[in-house]
Amino acid sequence: MNLRNPRRFFVTAAAGLTLAGALNLQAQSVDSLLDKLVDKGVLTVKEAQDLREETDKDFNKAYASKSGMPDYVTALKFNGDIRTRYEGFFGDPQYVAGGITNTAVSRNRFRFRARFGVTASFMDNFEAGLKLTTSEQTGGSSGNAGAFGGDPISGNTTFQDNGSKKFIFVDQVYGKWSPLQGPDWTASLTAGKFENPFLNSDMVYDPDYTPEGGALQLGYRINDNHRLKLNTAAFVLDEFSSAHNDPFLVGGQLRWDATWSPKLSSTLGFSGYSIQNAGTLTNSVVPNINRGNTRKSDGTPAYAFNPFVIDAALTYSLDSFPGYTGVFPVKLGGEYMENPAAPSAADSHAWNVGILFGKSGKKGTWDLSYNYKWLGANAWYEELVDSDFGAFYGSLNSPANSGSGIGYGSGTNVKGHIVRFAYSPYDCLTLSAKWFLTDLIVPYPSLPGANTQVHRVQVDALFKF
Repeated sequence: MNLRNPRRFFVTAAAGLTLAGALNLQAQSVDSLLDKLVDKGVLTVKEAQDLREETDKDFNKAYASKSGMPDYVTALKFNGDIRTRYEGFFGDPQYVAGGITNTAVSRNRFRFRARFGVTASFMDNFEAGLKLTTSEQTGGSSGNAGAFGGDPISGNTTFQDNGSKKFIFVDQVYGKWSPLQGPDWTASLTAGKFENPFLNSDMVYDPDYTPEGGALQLGYRINDNHRLKLNTAAFVLDEFSSAHNDPFLVGGQLRWDATWSPKLSSTLGFSGYSIQNAGTLTNSVVPNINRGNTRKSDGTPAYAFNPFVIDAALTYSLDSFPGYTGVFPVKLGGEYMENPAAPSAADSHAWNVGILFGKSGKKGTWDLSYNYKWLGANAWYEELVDSDFGAFYGSLNSPANSGSGIGYGSGTNVKGHIVRFAYSPYDCLTLSAKWFLTDLIVPYPSLPGANTQVHRVQVDALFKF
């Protein structure tokens, strides 16, 4: 790079950084004001988001005019987060079967996750995004270590291997077109590797799962208090170069968001999913992270996956609560999933219920939650569900033909309690502690007195920027 006038270069750079700082401060002040108006019931969440987007557009135009920078530079938005974690697993020393106790799973470890993304908006209705994340290579038990890239349902990396350098993977890369952005109708079409468009709990999809394929999302505002959303998508699960029966997932979801008063709101959702060519999903062709599904002798799933999911939640907001900044929400919710393609005797259903007090994320806020989850073995495909929800398997190759051995196993065929507390001393920092108490629904081995119970503890510090 040839710098003919170094002084001019540094002055321009300093001016750009100053204006960028002004942009950040302006965005923070607007966000704070809109959040307070939502808390007081003056604006709905949707109205606040619309105003926030309009403010961003107007300020970006003014910023571009003052700075002299091209639109494609001012259209860029950067975001990311860093999470550090202590994690402990603790088994029950009372259970012995064949000389094995589930204290074999007891251990402590430290982990981190780092994510960084950039989005570019142009021509008012187009967006392109790229997001990177840490993760660990997968493949292990299938004999193809590293062949699959990063873990599809976790961005965590463990402190180990004498300070070895860690991996960075592509978490999202997509293009998005939003032809409708009116007050009543919205529509967007996304293609690539993107954030999951379906709004389900981790009983259905791990929060770190970023599918690959295409999605169409529609929204309709019935009135100021009621809104409908339709999410549809098709996800590619794998691709075979020598066959035409690639496995893929198709799904649709209809949601109704309602505000009954400034203090009371509700959500109701119905989803239907279907995995096509599920019989090709052996543990040797996709990352074998979770377990729990019943499998045939060749390692393929014994049953198809065509579940429907119903979820509902009710939120009541208190004007204030001791030790909490702003309006205090209390949310009660539940979810039920049934897979008609599997017999009920094969544990074809799943459900969870929970309650949430407060909501962390803003300075001076916190939340406390409790959930109970029952995830049947064949209610859903094991490699899509929460990778933190598991219990102790005490026999080799359990479940049969899973390719997994003795130890802690996450996935389906698990039930248990989850308690979490989080506190945000600043907008950019959230501290949390989470406790799991879990068991297998069908124990392995299935012996009298078998105890598959495991306590799992996670203590996190999440930094957002």
